[in-house]
Amino acid sequence: MLTGRCLCGGVRFELTEPPTEAGYCHCTRCQRRTGAAASAQARIDGRTFRLKQGEELVKCWRPPDSGFAKCFCGECGAHLFSRNPEDPSQMSIRLGAFDSDPGVRPSFRAYVAYACTWEPIPDDGLKRYDEGKLRPRLD
Repeated sequence: MLTGRCLCGGVRFELTEPPTEAGYCHCTRCQRRTGAAASAQARIDGRTFRLKQGEELVKCWRPPDSGFAKCFCGECGAHLFSRNPEDPSQMSIRLGAFDSDPGVRPSFRAYVAYACTWEPIPDDGLKRYDEGKLRPRLD
């Protein structure tokens, strides 16, 4: 079982199964949301995710045109996870939100066509996708 939390500890969660993979997203939404060049996240089966504390503190923003809801702690502002509003099995947890090693390492970089110019993408050998990486169905 993996656990995680926000910065202030008001929101706590657990996973009953490990993440399936991890990667970096370089889209402009992630840049603006994090204030960084990319967002590091682990993909999970959302059916294994449980909020253990602080459900009332979780705030979500959904892009008006499309995309996953971006959820964060309304108290400390820590970015926690994103989820597909149409398919709750599709979720990603921010790697920094885990209490311990999540057991996966980033294996890809998505939306590299939108990477910021002020921080070049490192030559790290990870698979690169100009747009999004297709998500496998988690049945």
